[in-house]
Amino acid sequence: MGQARPACDLPQSPSMSRRIDPYSVRLFIAAARAGSMVRAAEQEHIAPSALGRRLADLEHAFGTPLLIRSPRGVVPTEAGRLVLERGERLDEALQALVRDVQDMDGELRGTVRLYANMSAVIGFLPERLRVFMARHPAVQVSLQERDTREVVRACLDDLADVGVGVAMPLPAGLDSWAFADDPLQVVLPRGHALARRKGLGFAQVLEHPWIGVNPGGALDRSLHERAAALGRPLSATVSVGSFDAVCRMVEAGLGIAVVPRSAAAAYAGSPRFARVPLDEPWAARQLSVFALRKLPRPRAVAALIAMLQA
Repeated sequence: MGQARPACDLPQSPSMSRRIDPYSVRLFIAAARAGSMVRAAEQEHIAPSALGRRLADLEHAFGTPLLIRSPRGVVPTEAGRLVLERGERLDEALQALVRDVQDMDGELRGTVRLYANMSAVIGFLPERLRVFMARHPAVQVSLQERDTREVVRACLDDLADVGVGVAMPLPAGLDSWAFADDPLQVVLPRGHALARRKGLGFAQVLEHPWIGVNPGGALDRSLHERAAALGRPLSATVSVGSFDAVCRMVEAGLGIAVVPRSAAAAYAGSPRFARVPLDEPWAARQLSVFALRKLPRPRAVAALIAMLQA
C-alpha cells in the first residue's frame, strides 16, 4: 500500500496559502473610489507608502493586478472591479457585524446616521436629539441636512439609518412613522398690508414682492407648481439658501415669504415680523420619519426612531 501524501504537499489556492486582510480590502476600495493612492491614504489616515505595500500584498494574495497605476492616478483592472464590487459588500457586512456585536451588551453604543430636511433640523430635532443623547451618551448621531428627496434616497441606499422629511408616498422597502405637523405660514413685515389677516390665500401672496428659499429644493418646487396651477408667475425679488436668511430679508422689508411654521417660530421672533397661516389645503404639511425596512434593527437605530416618534 502506498503512503498517504503529506498535507503540506497538497496544492493550495491563493486564498488558502495567503490571508486576505479585510483592512487591505478596505484600503483598496478607498483607492479605487478616490482614483488616487495619495487621496485614499489621506482619507484612511495611513501613510501612502504603507497603503502601497498593503495593496501590493493584496494583489499578491489574489495573484493578479487589481489597479492600473499611472501618473494620473489609479483605476481598477477587470479583476479589481470584481474585488471592488464584492469588497464593498464585505466591508458593509463587517461594519454591520461590529454594530450588532456592540448592541449585545446593556448600553446602547455606536453611530446612527441621521439625514433630515432643513425644517426638521431647525424646528424639531435639536431638543429631541438633546434628550436622546442624554439618555444614550455612548451613541453618536451623525446628522446631515438634505432635501427630502435626498433623505429618502439615502435611506433606500442604506447611507442613512434614519431620515426625517416631508411626508410623501414612499417606494417599497421603506418604513415611515409620523414625526410632526409643520404647516406653511406666510412671513411678512409687521406693518405690511396683509399682516393683520387671519389667513392668506396663495393668490394674495403672489401679488407682493416674493423672497425665495433654497432654489430647487422641495418647498421651492412645490410653490412654483402651485403658482403655475394658478397661472401666475413666481418670480423672486431675492432668493436665499436658508430659512434664517429668508427671515432676515423679510425683516429688512424686501418682500414676503412662505416657510414652514417651525422655521417661522425659530427665526421670526422679532416684533418686526408677522406670521399668518397660509389658508390652502396643501399648506397642512406633515413631517415623517423614514428608515429602510430591516429586522432586527440595531438597537441604537430603533431607540432613535422611538424617540423621534414621541
